[in-house]
Amino acid sequence: QQGHRSGVYKQKNKVHKHGKHRTKGEIERENKGRVSVTALTKKQRKEQKKIDRRNKANQLRRNKKDMVLMAKRRLGGRDGPPHLVAVVSLHAAADASAVTKMLRRETVGGIVHQEQCVSGLSDSFGLILPRFKQRFTFLHQDTADMHSLLDMAKIADSLLFVLDTTEAWDIYGDHCLSCLFAQGLPSHALVCLGVSDLPVKKRVEARRALSKIAEVRFPDTRLFPLDSDQDATLLLRHLGSQKQRKLGFRSRRSHLLAQRVTFTPNSHSEGSGGGPSGLGTLCVSGYVRGRPLRVDRLVHISGHGDFQLSQIDAPSDPLPLNLTTSRSTKPGKGGDVDMQVSAQDGGEDEAPVRILMKADPSARESLQAEAEVDPMEGEQTWPTESELLEAEEARKNKRVMKVPKGTSDYQATWIVDEDEDEEVNEESSEEEDDEVMDDAMDEGDEDICSQEPGSGQSCSTERAGADQRYDEHVDEAAEEEGLRRYREARANEMFPDEVDTPIDAAARIRFQRYRGLKSFRTSPWDPMENLPQNYSRIFQFQNFERTRRRILAEAAAEEEGAMVGWYVTLHIIDVPSSVMDSVQAGRPLTLVSLLPHEQKMSVMHVLVRRHPSNTEPIKSKEELVFHCGFRRFRASPIFSQHTTADKHKMERFLRPDAPTVVSVYAPITFSPAGVLLFKQRSDGIQDLVATGSLLSCDPQRVVLKRIVLSGHPFKINRRSAVVRYMFFNRDDILWFKPVELKTKWGRRGHIKEALGTHGHMKCVFDNQLRSQDTVLMNLYKRVYPRWTYDPYVPLPLTWVKKEGTVELDDLEME
Repeated sequence: QQGHRSGVYKQKNKVHKHGKHRTKGEIERENKGRVSVTALTKKQRKEQKKIDRRNKANQLRRNKKDMVLMAKRRLGGRDGPPHLVAVVSLHAAADASAVTKMLRRETVGGIVHQEQCVSGLSDSFGLILPRFKQRFTFLHQDTADMHSLLDMAKIADSLLFVLDTTEAWDIYGDHCLSCLFAQGLPSHALVCLGVSDLPVKKRVEARRALSKIAEVRFPDTRLFPLDSDQDATLLLRHLGSQKQRKLGFRSRRSHLLAQRVTFTPNSHSEGSGGGPSGLGTLCVSGYVRGRPLRVDRLVHISGHGDFQLSQIDAPSDPLPLNLTTSRSTKPGKGGDVDMQVSAQDGGEDEAPVRILMKADPSARESLQAEAEVDPMEGEQTWPTESELLEAEEARKNKRVMKVPKGTSDYQATWIVDEDEDEEVNEESSEEEDDEVMDDAMDEGDEDICSQEPGSGQSCSTERAGADQRYDEHVDEAAEEEGLRRYREARANEMFPDEVDTPIDAAARIRFQRYRGLKSFRTSPWDPMENLPQNYSRIFQFQNFERTRRRILAEAAAEEEGAMVGWYVTLHIIDVPSSVMDSVQAGRPLTLVSLLPHEQKMSVMHVLVRRHPSNTEPIKSKEELVFHCGFRRFRASPIFSQHTTADKHKMERFLRPDAPTVVSVYAPITFSPAGVLLFKQRSDGIQDLVATGSLLSCDPQRVVLKRIVLSGHPFKINRRSAVVRYMFFNRDDILWFKPVELKTKWGRRGHIKEALGTHGHMKCVFDNQLRSQDTVLMNLYKRVYPRWTYDPYVPLPLTWVKKEGTVELDDLEME
């Protein structure tokens, strides 16, 4: 039977209007005559069915899981580098060497294949576990050398902390943990010795108490006792199978721990002078970690500087997982050079070493860190039409000056008025001494006097002897310097940025580099205006964030060079002999391959927070020791507020209650990277003062120093008032007349006129002024860091907690 079909008279009802539609008129008014494109410019997204979308999600999940499992199995396996484990003792009573002795026993199941496998460290060995099909490299790192401890933590795959059975860690161990956590802690495990020596009834209670102490620093880390071979086997299984923590600053760069180091001085014919202070070629052997290592990239040796590579060799693997046949290194992409054979330096009877690749001098990264400065290259641009018109108007309105009879117009332009000459000379001299005067004004003219008890007071002989012995260890100069710093910090806290106007000098000369701003947030400030000479030595990116993403993406897709897990020998040229002296002194040698542009100098900004253990005031432009990624250097930074505006206020001291941006001249480093700031005492001990991370690289970041000139209302008549003590002569008042005035109670005003010649001025405000109020004038100038970059950092002494720190609230202000 044929079905019914609707005809042309079928009733069609309107669709329900749910209130979210737009009428045709509204659409036409919004489009404003614009017509939609006829053809799509982008590729249309193909719609997939539900089962296809589910299969795609499963494939992505499976691929990601396979990648994680492959990276986990490669570490310590046949195709990856050995699992590097650093044993660190956190207590003076905890014996880390006993842990290494326990792990190298034959009854544990491992085979010690190589003793002293790390150059410079005697207590290091290679361990092969045939049962787990893994290989390890264990080394005992002494915590007394903080630099070596931090360098080893940057390279190690796992850290094995040895705790005391009663206290877990001491004061110095807690200091080491603070530095390691701030830098970035890799995978770790906790071990305690001597639990089996306790009575049976107290073992469980002792382990519970120790676990409770360890939860403060390691809330999710298991505590392993190490008193038997079974405990050692369980610990090795845990180290080989635990999840690896990813550290961003090392996973994006190729790095290497030196296991064998040789040094060959350059010949005299090369002009290097192969003496003890001369240069030479350093051959470093080790396993490539992180990313593939390219021969045309620069390498940075921690604590020594940046160097170039000449070639990469492929010696035999000293720690093969299969002891019968060593793993053969796959040839690289070096062309015909891969087939060349050379004898390995050192004189040992080993198999010939194949050269993987040689550096091409034309394609190799340059060691140039600073831009070339041409003192004769100034701004010689042709003036624009507006500038020519301004010059013509200035010529017409120029001041008439008397000249000798017969002088031409050209000769008259070279005749300088005496007043103008004096003004120019004063301005140039003041610009040179401005920084010194700022520091002197900040320091103040306080006289510190020490009060001693009167001689009339009677005391016992024993008490006097004890006081005398105590005073022998007190440095009076250091005490006076510390007291002066605390008073400056307290004064800056109570009266921020306030300075006194000089009485014997003109304020318009003293503060000639300062200017007033209508609004600190919205008033413009040209970042390219009056740049210092040091800015001609640095490099700048057009868009640093875009360059960073591009370089990190290229590094992640890198597939050329020595692959991860290969045992290679790097030939580093023009290395000073001090590097070899450091290795012979027992310090480990770590290398990292630099990304492009990371050897060039620029203005780096670091976001830090003050460490709670430090209570001493840290002044701006004070020399600090930086640990930034793999680098270590000394510099004098400036501090500023962390805001999203285009101008940032300078901080005179490092604030303890807020994050602070530290700006410094330093080599470019692409984030992420942890940063540690140390301050060196007079006795050589370095204290941790702040921790943080890299923020950006931006030379155009405007940091403004503020000074506040204060005055006192002398006579008040409703909205107008006579203010004194802000200036002391009439010319200064007329000079600063355009600058806006503020008060501590929120009033705003301006200078109307000067009264007399002694600095009194009539001011008008937006509301009634109170007699107890203070009139303020804010002035600003742009500041820059000091160029004091020094890559050499002296070795610190063993850290000791500083006693007798003075709190700011305990000081009496004079």
